[in-house]
Amino acid sequence: MIQIQSALFWAYAIGATFALAAGRQLQVWERINAGEGPRTRSRAANPYLALTALFAAVLMVPTGLFLLWQNPAWATMHVAQGHEGVWAGFVLFYAGGIPVAAILGFLVAQALVLVGAGYWAYLQCVGGYFLLFGTLIHGWDGRGYERLFSPDARDFADWRRDSVVNHVLDFLTSGTFLALLVFGAAVIGTMLLTEIGWLMEGWSLPGADEDRKVHRFLAIAIAAAGVYGLPFVGALIASVLVRLLGGWIGLPLFAVLAGLTLLSRRSPVRWLYGLVGVPHRHWRADLDPGPYGDSHETGVTSDRSA
Repeated sequence: MIQIQSALFWAYAIGATFALAAGRQLQVWERINAGEGPRTRSRAANPYLALTALFAAVLMVPTGLFLLWQNPAWATMHVAQGHEGVWAGFVLFYAGGIPVAAILGFLVAQALVLVGAGYWAYLQCVGGYFLLFGTLIHGWDGRGYERLFSPDARDFADWRRDSVVNHVLDFLTSGTFLALLVFGAAVIGTMLLTEIGWLMEGWSLPGADEDRKVHRFLAIAIAAAGVYGLPFVGALIASVLVRLLGGWIGLPLFAVLAGLTLLSRRSPVRWLYGLVGVPHRHWRADLDPGPYGDSHETGVTSDRSA
């Protein structure tokens, strides 16, 4: 349900976010299956990966193809003017690429979570959503938002002849926006419910809730701001820097600022990440329950030294 140039970034970000939200469950799943046969340990046996692939194939792909057929100009960011301008390979690329990108994002984030690098799994989400918002805001020629808010080719061609407000109002009253509202309620609603549900499921695991430093509702708000709000603000800042300083200066400057914000040991983003209670170390299940406390009795231990 998004323009084709940014669809793969969104799918990758969703896959990574799903894996991070289910990070604790994935660590338990891997530990439980550690000594069992190859059939049990196959990727297809992972229910969280299977549900991620199902989400991409059943919700993301059909809604995107509908918009590509209904309004090919908008769906291709006005690269094509109509159906005759859409190469059949684009349709194949979209339909096949969305599930592949979602699965790839899930597997990369899952691998990082399983080795105790949960924060780097979170950065996969940030990177995917940054590229998504960057494409929609700036695009490849600085006209990304113009392409987004132009429901047809004529509106895009006449963008400079009218005010931004009028163009936005025209878009909000168009059939394309109505389709986005309907599909967005299904796709984004299911996405958010899945992520929140998996987060709360992880917090309910024995011994896991101790890592969460704030109330659950506040933790969900912080997680949403970190996964969606931070990349959006970053894409907006990057676009402004490129417009003011040019790409050769603006992008390196933004990269330095992003590195200091995200990678510094004293980064506020790292601190907020630690409040939510998602995996930031290797947390695993113990297959042999022991008599030393509740966590051992329920078959769960936490390795804080990893």
